[in-house]
Parts: sequence; structure tokens; C-alpha cells
Amino acid sequence: MNPVTHFLVSWGVANSTALERRERAIVTLAGVAPDLDGLGAIPELLTRNWAHPLDWFSRYHHVLGHNVGFALVVTGASYLLSTKRWKTAALACATFHLHLLCDVLGARGPDGDQWPIPYLFPFSHAWRWTWSGQWALNGWQNFAITGAMLVLAFYLAWARGFSPLEMVSPRADRAFVRALRSRFGAAKA
Repeated sequence: MNPVTHFLVSWGVANSTALERRERAIVTLAGVAPDLDGLGAIPELLTRNWAHPLDWFSRYHHVLGHNVGFALVVTGASYLLSTKRWKTAALACATFHLHLLCDVLGARGPDGDQWPIPYLFPFSHAWRWTWSGQWALNGWQNFAITGAMLVLAFYLAWARGFSPLEMVSPRADRAFVRALRSRFGAAKA
């Protein structure tokens, strides 16, 4: 799935219980963290015309960050960085694994190639998650999920008074919530 979809799904999970702004951000970012291995696309793109291009995206995306080893790192970091440690770590672990599940469901490339998830890496190469019905990355299913998550984010922003924007700018977040409430009325207490 698209990183934006992973972000919105994770933010929805972060809002499933009472968490403070910091913990919501930690849980949300944990759900996007597996795609850090996708940053290899930048050097791969920059070196594609070199004699020895760096194939970091092609080789390492869905490998380095999409596994139980990295899940343990992300969950541990979530525990250490939060005040509601166990709740935040549990939700961070859940959003991390939800990311993996969503990729198994809907991350088939345009060439029809699947990206299997080497779940037990770096401890073992024995178990790779795949699903023969995996839909395309640009399939209608991913667009529908993204749309539903956008509706949920807008609704939660209107009802609770904060949106995903709180992670980057509290001021922009307040302005967004104000705009929603002026358009759709104040949320009922």
C-alpha cells in the first residue's frame, strides 16, 4: 500500500484509545516505519545511469523494514519514547504488523510481481508472507481504503478536535479543525 494509506490507517488505530499527542504520533509513525527501507529508491534513482547503479530499493524494499526484527526495534523504541509505555508499545506493534498485512494484501507491482514479506528476517529466511490474490498497488481497493481513512480522519478531527496535522504543526491542526467545525457545525460533547 501507499505510505499515505499506511499513515492514515495507523493514525486511525492511534485514535482507538485515549492517548496523548506524543503517543498518537509514535503509534502512527510505527505503522509507517516499515517503509523506511523504501528510502533506497532515492540512491537507486540518482545512480540509475551509472556504470554500477545502486539497486537499494529493488533489493532491500520489503526486506530490511518488513520483518519481525525491525518490529522488535520499533516496538522497543515506542516503549522507551512514550509515557503510556505498554499501551503505546502494544499499539505501535499492532500498527507495524497491520502495515505488513496491508502490504501482503495490496502491494503487487505494475509488472505483476509480488513483494513477499520475509517475516522472520534477520533470524531466518524460512517464512515469507505472500498471498496469491494480492491486488495491485494502484488497485481500486487501495483507493477505497485510502478514501475511507480520509473520511475517518476528517470525522475524528471534527469530533475530537485534532487531526493528523497535529504531528507537524499544532497551529495548522487547530486551523483545520476550526475550518471543519465552521463548515459542519461544532461537535457535540
